[in-house]
Amino acid sequence: MGPHGSLVSVVAVGLSDYLPILLMAVLAIVFAVASLGASALLRPRRPNRPKLSAYESGNDPVRLPGGERFSVKFYVVAMLFIIFDIETIFLFPWAVTFRQLGLFGLIEMAIFIALVFVAYVYIWKKGGLDWSATPPELMDDEDSDEPAAAGEVSLGAR
Repeated sequence: MGPHGSLVSVVAVGLSDYLPILLMAVLAIVFAVASLGASALLRPRRPNRPKLSAYESGNDPVRLPGGERFSVKFYVVAMLFIIFDIETIFLFPWAVTFRQLGLFGLIEMAIFIALVFVAYVYIWKKGGLDWSATPPELMDDEDSDEPAAAGEVSLGAR
């Protein structure tokens, strides 16, 4: 057997290590396609007006005339919660390595938590977590080039 034959056998042995991963990927794809196909074939077909209407964030879909603004309250609150959740994720690695970090790690985490708390209080004071009908005023009036929020139409108002 020449050098070419041994190279092929080495590649075949190396690729055989990845065979379980390939089989699992194929199995996952087949399972996903089979699940979607079975649900399409077995689902009940009784459409009605509420089932066919669009639904998002607890609001009825509203078509706004051109130029009118709408409240993005739900999206702002969702983004704020995502930001605070991501910040709290940083607590886990700190808790795992707490003993190795010592006093330095404790001081650094105290500073981090203080900054997160200050941001939370700021958003709270500005109305970012208030679920009233009016949108939060996260910008100062003098920084904004647009008129005040008097012309806003809230999707949540009925």
